[in-house]
Amino acid sequence: MDSTKDKLVSIIVPVYNVEKFIVETMECVRAQSYDNWELLLVEDVSTDGTKEVIETYLHEKPDERIHLICQPENKGAAHARNRGLKEAAGRFIAYLDADDLWEPLKLEKQLAFMEERQAAFSFTGYEFADEEGKGLGKIVQVPATINYKEALKNTTIFTTTVMFDTDKIEKNMLNMPIIKSEDTALWWKVLRNGYIAYGLNENLVKYRRAGKSLSSNKLEAVRRIWNLYRKAEGMSIFSSAYHFCFWAVRAVRRRI
Repeated sequence: MDSTKDKLVSIIVPVYNVEKFIVETMECVRAQSYDNWELLLVEDVSTDGTKEVIETYLHEKPDERIHLICQPENKGAAHARNRGLKEAAGRFIAYLDADDLWEPLKLEKQLAFMEERQAAFSFTGYEFADEEGKGLGKIVQVPATINYKEALKNTTIFTTTVMFDTDKIEKNMLNMPIIKSEDTALWWKVLRNGYIAYGLNENLVKYRRAGKSLSSNKLEAVRRIWNLYRKAEGMSIFSSAYHFCFWAVRAVRRRI
């Protein structure tokens, strides 16, 4: 894979109170075998030392590919990701949560996969990890493709694994809805517009479970997904309940 300008990957990271993890996250991007990227760290007015940790890191290890973007006020992950999208210069848009990790070949393999499939939207497999970033052996396998109807019953698509090609999908479509579980709402919006998500069934991401507020509050997760069905998708109570049953079973299976 050559490193031409039209294959620049813009990596969008919403950053909030992750002083413990952010250096390791930056390092996993710098360790990528594919080096034609920009890392957009959208700092969402952290109340810990996250901003200072990033500034110190960039002073000690300057890298012109890494950009610290500071929000004027805390507005949450959806606004932060949309700010990153606005600033992004790359053809490809990739998402990375500030406490998750990529394997070194993640970008290289995913870009080659998208080129082979002529995909506008792709995602990969991933592994649950502990707070130290050590894999727990629980690997989530992903299907070859997911369409809109399938996605409503399957939340396999994980944010830190996603990549879009803005040569094939309009960049404005990638603005995340301002709603809880905005990432899932975006996947559904894109798929509803006729796109297919292509799954690269390789474990290229580590997902830290520790400290994930949504993961630690299962009732809140249920409320968010139900709200997406009812409000974002405008589904009836019956249809919402039908799809929710499939979502719940698959969500539990992934974590067992």
